[in-house]
Amino acid sequence: MVAPQVGHYVFARDDGQPLPFIPGQFIQVHFAYADGTATRRSYSLATIPDPVKGPDDLVEIAVSYVPGGAATALFEGLEIGDSINATGPFGRFCLMPNDNNQRYLLIGTGTGITPYRAMLPLLEKAIAERNVQVVLLFGARNPAELLYGDEFREFANRHPDNFRFLPCFSRELPAPDSPHAHPDVRHGYVQQFLPELSPDPETDIAYLCGNPDMVDTCAEALRETGLLPRQIRREKYVSSK
Repeated sequence: MVAPQVGHYVFARDDGQPLPFIPGQFIQVHFAYADGTATRRSYSLATIPDPVKGPDDLVEIAVSYVPGGAATALFEGLEIGDSINATGPFGRFCLMPNDNNQRYLLIGTGTGITPYRAMLPLLEKAIAERNVQVVLLFGARNPAELLYGDEFREFANRHPDNFRFLPCFSRELPAPDSPHAHPDVRHGYVQQFLPELSPDPETDIAYLCGNPDMVDTCAEALRETGLLPRQIRREKYVSSK
């Protein structure tokens, strides 16, 4: 468990081969309902690829638990060594090799933060090679639900001039003596603090991932600032049973 209602799962391919993927892509897990009807769920890859070694055989995902959900039952019933059926990777919610922007705005809620974890090595490379600026605006209800928060904070500490981590807590703020308590913590929803970042079509590319209402609201706000559709990359996460 990496949050009260989120599990982190690590799999290995049964053929022992690596899974080449571009950070931001997802896999689809295939299973069946109790009546035998086939279905599937999509999960962004949380794996952090080694920039030197390249892809390995580990496949990491974060799964939100939905009470009564068939996918939740599947994952909660797994034991160490069990297998799942999955295909992929798929998707284009990725950092593009020809990006020449000055800043990335990464906005996410819940497990929508997962692809940004996988992007960290590429962001580090962009920081080193072209001094890109990155802002990660992450919405959670409380500090316990700040998925991979320690990793993002550690990355921000390593790159204080280029990476800014803004956790937004809609319900409960961290205690004053908590490691999550710092000047960039905000109380509210991510869409409330988007204007604070002063999105600029001359410099920015924005990524939106998570709750569909948040994605739609932020996308509209970004369009109003002048960002073009190609500068707004979106991925909606819908909790499904």
